[in-house]
Amino acid sequence: MWRFVILGLVIVGILVFGFSMIETSGSTEVSASAVLTDISMDTSGYARAIEPRDWQFPADFGAHPEFQTEWWYYTGNLADENGRRFGYQFTIFRRAITPENVASDSEWRANQIYMVHFTVSDVEGNHFYHDERYSRGGADLAGATADPRYHVWLEDWQITALNDDATQTSITASTDDVAIDFTLEQIKPPALQGNNGLSPKGEEPGNASYYYSLSRLLTAGTIKIGDQLFNVTGTSWKDHEFSTSALGGNALGWDWFGLQFDDNRELMIGQIRLADGGKEPAFGGLLINEDGSTRYLNADDFTIQTTSEWTSPHTGATYPAGWEISVNDDNGETLDFTVTPMIDDQELHSGQIAYWEGAVRLSGNVTGYGYAELTGYADTMTGRF
Repeated sequence: MWRFVILGLVIVGILVFGFSMIETSGSTEVSASAVLTDISMDTSGYARAIEPRDWQFPADFGAHPEFQTEWWYYTGNLADENGRRFGYQFTIFRRAITPENVASDSEWRANQIYMVHFTVSDVEGNHFYHDERYSRGGADLAGATADPRYHVWLEDWQITALNDDATQTSITASTDDVAIDFTLEQIKPPALQGNNGLSPKGEEPGNASYYYSLSRLLTAGTIKIGDQLFNVTGTSWKDHEFSTSALGGNALGWDWFGLQFDDNRELMIGQIRLADGGKEPAFGGLLINEDGSTRYLNADDFTIQTTSEWTSPHTGATYPAGWEISVNDDNGETLDFTVTPMIDDQELHSGQIAYWEGAVRLSGNVTGYGYAELTGYADTMTGRF
């Protein structure tokens, strides 16, 4: 899956990057003032995703600052001992302001901006909690590393490796309304999307990203909603992607699905919707088998048909709210199944760009759970990435 960085990251990031830190004479107090500055959208000087990559794990779990955009994306479907179901999303985005970091004596100076989107879907309560944070990458406020261990953070919202190879990690985040504290265990090797991790988003060279998935992470921990604490278990999905100028100029938005079947297979499929009403043929999908082996799917190996719609009371945007999906699998058989949102209202609408991202349920000749992401319905993505 791809997480194209929301324009709000850049807008708010301008403010964050513009902070000037001033130490008053004879005092240890530090004040901050925001200065609005103009940030060029020029992508020259950044690395591009052109050829298949020689992946090195766990080193490649960390940051790739030579690329302009990067994200670490986790979603999961969990339940407590009584069967009460929850979904969650925890995504940390990195955006470079300049191709190179200028040396400075100030720990506050940084050319990287970080943003986090954090959501919890309480299915029984029919409530969607969502929040976000922004920070510069200086003064240890936010960052990403794999040395000595994998760690991505923005203040106390963080992903932390629990062992050297990062096959066991933790995720912690909390707001006034909701909190998560999870441990995740990797049970399949990284699934390389596209051509050995080179995932095209258009025909033009460089309109691509480097992209792998950890498609099944055994997950256990707690979700706190108000004063209620739920002990939960289930599975999570991780995507890690980095690129520079991946989308073509005709891209309107995308529909993306990360799906976990009850037979221990997983599926990533998506479609980039174009401004002229067509679909981008360069982007396909990936079927991940129980043993971790994979099969690349061309765009014509699957179909996605919308079966219903939902109109947001927050933005007025109308989103798809159900799908019939058909996929040709490795054995010449066809996977036919229905995807249904666990809650209709899973729209993130408090940032600069609104989009729908939420937990879904599968039924048909395969069953299971997953996540869907829908962009370009409330705000076009054309020319934004």
